[in-house]
Amino acid sequence: MQNQRSSSSLENSIALRAGGLLTIDLAALQSNYRRLCDEIGQNVACAAAVKADAYGLGVVRVGPALAEAGARRFFVAHFDEALTLKSALAAQTAVDVHTGCEIFVLNGLIAAPAEEFVAHNIRPVLNSLGEVDSWQGLARAKNQILPAALHVDTGMCRLGLPDSEYQALQSSKEQLEGIDLRVIMSHLACADMPDHPLNRQQLTAFQQIRAAFPDTPASFANSSGIFLGPEYHFDVARPGVALYGINPLPGHVNPMRQVVRLKGKILQLREIDASQSVGYGAAYQAAGPMRIATVAVGYADGYLRALSDRGHAWIGDRRVNVVGRVSMDLLALDVTAIPADDVVPGTFVDLFDPEIGADALAAEAGTIGYEILTALGQRYHREYLGT
Repeated sequence: MQNQRSSSSLENSIALRAGGLLTIDLAALQSNYRRLCDEIGQNVACAAAVKADAYGLGVVRVGPALAEAGARRFFVAHFDEALTLKSALAAQTAVDVHTGCEIFVLNGLIAAPAEEFVAHNIRPVLNSLGEVDSWQGLARAKNQILPAALHVDTGMCRLGLPDSEYQALQSSKEQLEGIDLRVIMSHLACADMPDHPLNRQQLTAFQQIRAAFPDTPASFANSSGIFLGPEYHFDVARPGVALYGINPLPGHVNPMRQVVRLKGKILQLREIDASQSVGYGAAYQAAGPMRIATVAVGYADGYLRALSDRGHAWIGDRRVNVVGRVSMDLLALDVTAIPADDVVPGTFVDLFDPEIGADALAAEAGTIGYEILTALGQRYHREYLGT
């Protein structure tokens, strides 16, 4: 009991020292996972994309929470991300990570020596004929059947076998001997734009690919792709950003629960007048008497410089403007209209819209919610709720 009190006391002390508080609601995350499972139906598996440290929210906590909610397939970008996730799953869940979970590395065999994939039971996503040949060669050398996913490009022109290589593979399927294809996949380029013609073009192309591999689970739909309808679902959906509360349906009501709350601490209040400016470059000029609150969050914390003179914060339900340039460690708010007792040094203000979350901040910065989440720095005190 004494150790528990000491640990709690230490955590409270760290929270008091922090310039910002980042709260991640794992119960909301799990609810979002189940919501997406309901959308695709019980005959389609729901994987989880947890690359980039679970979109900035901490894969060591997010991965086990998703496994607890039922996720058994995970996609990361880098090999080391896979190792971190595997260790977290082994330590924090009752799932046997050797037999109960599969972790796929989207960047393929270039991400690490092929032997390391085998040693750690990690699945490469094969993105080229060269990678197919390398994986098959290792399977022959070891006299084993080695599992992998196969990525075929249907219009993204990024990773995956281009059409010429896919056609060559179709003409010589013996190149896949010794490879246990666990998933065949492609990736939608415009899923967040439902009316874009490329969605249908990619779907047609992937349906033909799926027909050539009828016994291999097929994966096509990302977060927004799930909401394009059942024909996009195939066997395995692999949502990412929707899990974390970002709206997969831009322009429509967000069907996902908010997962992230971000607060910044007021360090100082300053009374200024029309003769004075705020921040670097004197970019903001006061038009009259103002009260300015300086907050201990800046672009080093992922609060983008693009939010200079554009961002907003919330004190209770009252919105206040960011004024002047966002600097590395600080931003300034116009709190002239807020009662002085509500904005004393040490007060925390909401930096995400309490209702809309990171999507609103992204719109103000001229970017997307993905960038807001993945840019979140390590200087916040992080608190995980719900599990």
